[in-house]
Amino acid sequence: MVSTTHAAAYGTALVLTLCASAWLTPRAWWRRPNARALGVLGLGTAAGGTLLLAMFASPAVAPVAQQLASAQAQAQEETGIDLPVPGARYRVHDALNLRVAGGVGAARLLVVPAGARVEATGLRDGDWWQVRAKVEGKDVEGWASSLWLRRADEHHLSGH
Repeated sequence: MVSTTHAAAYGTALVLTLCASAWLTPRAWWRRPNARALGVLGLGTAAGGTLLLAMFASPAVAPVAQQLASAQAQAQEETGIDLPVPGARYRVHDALNLRVAGGVGAARLLVVPAGARVEATGLRDGDWWQVRAKVEGKDVEGWASSLWLRRADEHHLSGH
């Protein structure tokens, strides 16, 4: 369904295209309907409508980062627990053991260095979260203790 904002933008673009075409093109182009006239009207309306929407319409969807932060805040508020939101980015607080499964008894895949960024997949097993990381240019996925993760938007306090 077309919103009234879109209809108004493309309607305005059509009127502006007709006015510009009447002023800037030879009259002979408009005596009979033809492909050239249809092309000018179509392209002018599409370009003008898109430009008007980009300049004046408010975005219908919030940026992904805002959506993730909102989902994480809502989950934390509902449960009182910081839950892993799929796609949310976290900063590694200290050297982090990435494991094949949740728990200290699971085999270690590798160590993610402190300060690195990881992305939650959304899977959780108690305090263990499944995360994706890029270590030495290699994409890896494994389980990490959430105690060693900080939200990427959290400010790091030195000495604490």
